[in-house]
Amino acid sequence: MAIDVRGYKKKVLNQKPSINLVPFIDILFTIMIFLVVTSNFSATDVQTDDADVVEDASGKPNVTDVSGDAQYYVMPVANLHKVTVNGVDKSDTIVNSAVGVQARVIDEGQITIKPGEIIITTPSGVSPDVAVQRPEV
Repeated sequence: MAIDVRGYKKKVLNQKPSINLVPFIDILFTIMIFLVVTSNFSATDVQTDDADVVEDASGKPNVTDVSGDAQYYVMPVANLHKVTVNGVDKSDTIVNSAVGVQARVIDEGQITIKPGEIIITTPSGVSPDVAVQRPEV
């Protein structure tokens, strides 16, 4: 019994390769779904520096030795038009949508930032006039 090599060779050479796209598309969609499900699109989880890490997540700026030893820190808020300190309107301290807040108020007081508004409750012994100042431009 002889093996027909010539016939097999013609058959192989005349065949065009065919790629079945259905399994390929299934694998692509599976990979894409895996990447979308496991991805985290939240920008709040991104930490750029150890000094930016806030352990208590209170929303207050992290005033540390790295930040400096200034007595007042500038707090910019988009379209800031109202600043209230212990119920007293201190909107006259706003310059370019920012206000200077005393470091002790940031550390020990309570600061609520709303769109266009900052509401500050100072610790005992700090007057509203001392708590905020106009930032020097």
